[in-house]
Amino acid sequence: MYKPLKHCYHALTVAVGLLSLDVQAALPTPVAPSTAPAAGNWLELIKGYSKDAGLVIGLVIATAAFLWIAWITIAKFNEARNGRAEWGEVGLTGVVAAGVMVFISYLLTEASTTIV
Repeated sequence: MYKPLKHCYHALTVAVGLLSLDVQAALPTPVAPSTAPAAGNWLELIKGYSKDAGLVIGLVIATAAFLWIAWITIAKFNEARNGRAEWGEVGLTGVVAAGVMVFISYLLTEASTTIV
């Protein structure tokens, strides 16, 4: 890199860094986890964030499961419409899918109330 350009680059980097100090000072305070530990209790804070992260991951997995079940049900419906499957299979798939969705919802509810 050409020497005068290199010096300008470094000067610009330092200037942007110094100007960003005011921006960093105005950052909002982080949101406390759902368990809201006492001030200064870092272990409970980490535990609360871990619980919230686990619940979010569980919800993402459950959403993927719901979408997968819906895809299977729609595919079975399409097969029955084209004559490759019977309508009874569509009904059975719908009943089983509804049961699985209810079971997943139950597990999510239990996980959100029992995770300490």
